[in-house]
Parts: sequence; C-alpha cells; structure tokens
Amino acid sequence: MNQSLFKRGTGIKDFAKGIKKMNFNQAQFVTSAVNLEACPDNSLAEVAFAGRSNAGKSSAINTITGHNRLARISKTPGRTQLLNFFALEEGRHLVDLPGYGFAKVPLKVKDKWQRELEQYLRQREALVGLILLSDIRHPLKEFDRMMIDWAVQSDLPLHILLTKSDKLKRGAAQNTLLAVQKEVATLDNVTVQLFSSLKNVGVDEARMKLSEWLSSPDMIDEANGVNG
Repeated sequence: MNQSLFKRGTGIKDFAKGIKKMNFNQAQFVTSAVNLEACPDNSLAEVAFAGRSNAGKSSAINTITGHNRLARISKTPGRTQLLNFFALEEGRHLVDLPGYGFAKVPLKVKDKWQRELEQYLRQREALVGLILLSDIRHPLKEFDRMMIDWAVQSDLPLHILLTKSDKLKRGAAQNTLLAVQKEVATLDNVTVQLFSSLKNVGVDEARMKLSEWLSSPDMIDEANGVNG
C-alpha cells in the first residue's frame, strides 16, 4: 500500500454521547461491493474492519456478532476481494475490508484491491471508525502502521485488536499490550485491547467500542446532514 492513502473527505468524529448497546447477534449479510459506487446508499454509520490477511479478521467479526459463518473464513489468506457489508440495525453496518498481505494473486489484482480500498477509506462519508486487527505475535507491521498513520491524519477513531492473544501466556500478552499502548499513547483517538476469537477474550470490550461509534444520536444527526 502506498502513501496516497492519507487523505479523506470530512467525516463524523464526535461519538462520546448517547451510547446505546448494539444488538450484534442480529447482524445480517447485506451485500458485497466491488467499489465505492456499489456500497449501500442508505448507510448512516459504519465501522470497517482492516488487517493483514492472516490476522483473524473474519473470525473476529463472527465472534463479535455471535455467528459462526457470517464472515467467510478462507483457508487461503487474502481470498476476500470485496467490501462485505453486514447490517446491525437500520443504517448501521460493519464492513469487512479486503485483507492485505499474503494473498497469492497476480500483482494487477492486488493493485486493484488497493485502489478500491483507498477510495473507500478516503471518500466514504458514513465511515465513523476503523477496527485494525493485528496478530499479537507480530504486532504493528508495516501495513498496520500505515493504517494508524492514515487514521490519525484523517481524525478517524481507530481501535486495535491484538488478535490471537490465546497464543501467548497471560504475562507475555499483557507485556505486548502495554508495549503497543505505549507506542500509540501520544496519538489521538487510537486505543488498543487484547482479543481472542477462540477464547472469547475481549469480545465485550470490542462490542462496547463499536456501540460507542455506531449509536451516538449526535453522530446519526450529523450523518443525516452529511449524506442528505
């Protein structure tokens, strides 16, 4: 991914008030979009999930929503090439972005994925937050840092899930969490937590963050103003 990712239209940034817990179990697949123009036009607020192709993104979405097969888990990392939308309540969506990293596909295909991803992140007005998934055993690789830099420069809240935390002993996992928290401590609107789909670690915390971003009345009012 190149550095042209770092500009986006004016978005919705104030999510502190009126938190309502979303009903994640009612999540339903809506559509797969090949580009920005094909994204749902009735979305008031959406949170995108990004991460390297082996970071456990689909597993995290399934665990958070309580559905085993909502987001497809491929044995071939990087298979997902579309923007996949899942509806929670009217106008609120989770978006599974194409994975990045280990996909065994032609370079032209990777370049197309990158262009569509950049366009979505720069121009999608309904986007209110970004969940970045990073394998706790190899945290904050180059792609992760690019996404963090872009989110900070765009004033877009970003929440990092250190996935597969069950692969480390508790002490080692906590040490990694503290190290990552220290690294992003000076950045605005960047938070970090431990997460494990296998052991259901951090699921409630992740749901609360998503609810905070998706349910604010102030945010919904502003979204109506932006998209109307």
